[in-house]
Amino acid sequence: MTDFKDRLSAAQKEVNEVIEAFLPKEEGKARLIFEAMNYSVRNGGKRLRPLLMRESFRAFGGDKLTEKLLTEPFMAAIEMIHSYSLVHDDLPEMDNDMYRRGKLTTHAAYGQDIAVLAGDALLNYAYETIISACVSADTAEKRLAAVRAAEIISVKAGVYGMVGGQTVDVSKTGQRLDDSELEFIYELKTGALLEAALTVGAVLAGATDEKVAKIETASKRIGMAFQIKDDILDETSTDEILGKPVHSDAENNKTTYVTLHGIETAAKEADRLAAEAKMILDELGLCGDFLSGLFNYLVERQH
Repeated sequence: MTDFKDRLSAAQKEVNEVIEAFLPKEEGKARLIFEAMNYSVRNGGKRLRPLLMRESFRAFGGDKLTEKLLTEPFMAAIEMIHSYSLVHDDLPEMDNDMYRRGKLTTHAAYGQDIAVLAGDALLNYAYETIISACVSADTAEKRLAAVRAAEIISVKAGVYGMVGGQTVDVSKTGQRLDDSELEFIYELKTGALLEAALTVGAVLAGATDEKVAKIETASKRIGMAFQIKDDILDETSTDEILGKPVHSDAENNKTTYVTLHGIETAAKEADRLAAEAKMILDELGLCGDFLSGLFNYLVERQH
C-alpha cells in the first residue's frame, strides 16, 4: 500500500503540473476572472478525473507524443469542468458551502457574482482547450479520435450527463427518493465525468470499440461505488479529514444510499461494484495495472 501511495502522490504531482500549464495568465483588465478561475482549480483536490484519463490512455497503449498533444489538454479540460461544477455546487442557491478542502469556496472568497462567472468561464475555457487539441492533431486518425473524445466529454458534462443529474438532485431535495431515482442521480451527477475520463483515455489511445465499451461499463460501476463511498464518509468522517462539512446530506435532507440502506449495506454495495469493475479490468488484461490500484483507492479512501 505504501508503494501505491507513493506512486499516487507522484502521479498527482505530475497531473497538477499538466493542469497548471493550461491555466490562463492572471493579467489584463479581466484579471479578476482569471484569478477566480485559477483559485477554483488550484483549490486542492485529488485530480482523480485527469489521472484516470491518463492512466486509461497509458493502459490501452497510448504513445507519448499523443499524450502530449491530445491527452494532456483533455486532462486539463476535464479538471476545469469538474472545478466549474464544484464552484456552482457550492453557491448559496445550491449546497451553500463556505469551505471546500479546507479553503474558502470561490463564492466565499470572491463573491457570488464572480463565482458564477468563474464557473461559466471554466466551462468555456475547457472547451477552448479541447478544440485547440483537436486542431493540433497531427494525423486524420488522431483528429477523429480527438473529435470523438470531445463529443464524449460534451455529452457526459451536459444535460444528458452531469447537468442532468444535478438538475434532478436539486429538484428532488427534501423529497425521499427510491433506488432508481438515486441511481439515476449518482450515475449522471458523479459518475458521468469519471466515465468520460476513462472512456476518453481509451479513445485517444486508439482502443477498439469493444474495449471502449468495456471500460465505460467498468467506469459506471466504479463511479457508483465512488459516490456511495462519499455517502459513507459524510456520515463517518470529520470536517478536518474530509476538508468540507460532514453531515451536510442530513442537514440538507437529502436521500443517500446510506439513508436508504444503512452504512453496512452501503459499504458492501460499494465493494461489490468495485469488484465488478475490477473484473472488467481483468478481462481487458489491466488488473495488475496502476489503473486497478486507482479503482481500489476510489472505494478505500478516507477523504
